[in-house]
Amino acid sequence: MNTDRLRRHIKAYLRKLKEDPIKFEEAFNERRERTAYYQRWSAERIHQMSEADLFEYISKLWAMLMWGNKQYVVDKLIADHGLSRVTTELAELVWGKPPVEARWDHFRVSIKGMGPAMMSEILCHSHPDDCMLWNRRAYVGLHYLGVKDLPRYDYQVTGKKYAELSEQGKEIEKEMRALGDTNANLLSVDYFIWDELQVKDSLSQIQEQSELVPEPEKLTPISAEFIHDEIRDKLAAIGQWLGFLCKTEVKVADGSKVDTVWEATIGNLGRVIYVFEVQTKGSIDSLILNLLKSLNNAAVQGVVAVSDATQLEKIRKHAAGVPNLRDKLKYWDYTEVQRVHEALAGVNEGINRLGLVPQGFLSRAEPV
Repeated sequence: MNTDRLRRHIKAYLRKLKEDPIKFEEAFNERRERTAYYQRWSAERIHQMSEADLFEYISKLWAMLMWGNKQYVVDKLIADHGLSRVTTELAELVWGKPPVEARWDHFRVSIKGMGPAMMSEILCHSHPDDCMLWNRRAYVGLHYLGVKDLPRYDYQVTGKKYAELSEQGKEIEKEMRALGDTNANLLSVDYFIWDELQVKDSLSQIQEQSELVPEPEKLTPISAEFIHDEIRDKLAAIGQWLGFLCKTEVKVADGSKVDTVWEATIGNLGRVIYVFEVQTKGSIDSLILNLLKSLNNAAVQGVVAVSDATQLEKIRKHAAGVPNLRDKLKYWDYTEVQRVHEALAGVNEGINRLGLVPQGFLSRAEPV
């Protein structure tokens, strides 16, 4: 970490707070309010959550402000796992006895639909002395400070990596305290990163192509699964933001499911459906068969294979011998899916900053 650069920005940040004591007081009160709210949810209370309680708990997160329909996110969590399982795993993540890295990894495997931004925000609000808030803005800030080996994608944020990031946050906290912010904690660090270290707005400007998702042969089975699920869910989010009804893991025939479906009803045309299959590892023949089966539905207007450039070329060659598919199949590199998701997330973030729709704790927005 570039300590000189960090200290220079901390001094500038503290100077601005002294010049605007009202902003300082508002920020301090907001931090206190958020921490108090999440700390009130003990493990016992989380176990007893109703669906309405879970919605309130999750909808207050900054990571949710990008969603116009927050109920969609919560309903999907419950539909995929059941309320009891979600609350059980959530209580263990926040208040379990094992080290945070173990709790993190267990939750990531157990619950789909809550990524590192949501998880880390809950942990930071509940344990502001120990747990860092990790999201796109934190990435930009720490990258600017010269911190190495930062996780670019959700699948890279393992429990071990999250614990390492929290230690980096504590180094920033230590410098903030030394320079005069005696009440600093890791939630204070997040405010500092947000206000002072957003020197590059676009992650694409600070990411080399070589740092993007690795080739499939370099993936472990676990990382391949996480990439698959991350891209599947981001495809659903993109469709949702574009106004489609979106579902994941949709059955198209006996024994066959496709990863993501976008659906809309358009005037007299009736239903229009687009089908996406994500390929990280596994059988290309299975992908092609699933897409072929989906085309049996007359409402399906397009089928899309999503993978890296190498895999897409293999899929293209396989599909060339399938007359009913080759002229209808589209190809989407999943690094481009990531960029589209980030761009749309930024658009939603900007719109939500206008405060057109009242939100609890409304101040910032981050991707899930």
